[in-house]
Amino acid sequence: MPPRSTFLDLPQTPSYRAKKMSTPLQSPQFEPHPRTTPGSLLVAISSSMTAQPPALRSYYDALFAAHGPQHWWPGRTPFEVIVGAILVQNTSWTNVATAIKNLRRERLLTPRAIENVSTPRLARLIRSSGYFRQKTKKLKAFVRFLRREYQGSLAKMFRAPTRVLRHQLLDVHGIGPETADSILLYAGNHPVFVVDTYTRRILEGHGMANTKLHYEDVRQLFEQSLPPDAALYNEFHALIVHTGKHFCRPREPRCGECPLKSLLPGKQQPFSVLLPGEESILESSDPSPQSSIERTAAAT
Repeated sequence: MPPRSTFLDLPQTPSYRAKKMSTPLQSPQFEPHPRTTPGSLLVAISSSMTAQPPALRSYYDALFAAHGPQHWWPGRTPFEVIVGAILVQNTSWTNVATAIKNLRRERLLTPRAIENVSTPRLARLIRSSGYFRQKTKKLKAFVRFLRREYQGSLAKMFRAPTRVLRHQLLDVHGIGPETADSILLYAGNHPVFVVDTYTRRILEGHGMANTKLHYEDVRQLFEQSLPPDAALYNEFHALIVHTGKHFCRPREPRCGECPLKSLLPGKQQPFSVLLPGEESILESSDPSPQSSIERTAAAT
């Protein structure tokens, strides 16, 4: 059995680029600063969500106050981010960084170069990322899709409507929901929330989700509860991953030291959001910090 996914196990990097906050779909109107910075996201979100139930706003506030901006994603170009999103499936970022360094050294971090390089050579260069033969096929499949549908242009691709592009990405070999959403958010600045093992573990541990909820249900929970803004989704997801790695761990969780400890069940009124096919997301029969659903790369 392959190891459990540790998707987006990333270091901090100064390449984080915040966008100004957009007007929330179901929140009161507000006027964001024309050049929102990571540090001002907390103020913008709090001021724009005063009429919303407190849960997700409170989670973001608590995490941002404790950890500050996370400066994601570590990639010099959008294509490098896409390559990283594919290679990091079911492995740690340390292993991916070695593979990307190899590709950069060989001047292969462009769509055309990846398509033209021989399959055996590409596999050797990304070997450190694990499952390198499968990932070689996935990289090749993506660049072929890019050439076929968008003449090899990432700029054209990311101008496509989010819903359309997401559907197309999910049809590419080896790209599942988490990878597709990471490409959309981190490489294309599309407002799509990324759901991963850490997200599910925290929600389940806090009684906000159960193990029966599908990926799309959890994604909708965030996207229906927050303003549709890529910078916000970027920061919130990065904070969730940091918390999942250091506090809400599957073994030896540090709940007593976690910035979210005051939001544990019994200490604050739970947050209820109805989702398609579910009576309530508050039906978790086992609100323990360890999720029983931790997706592996086989699903993507």
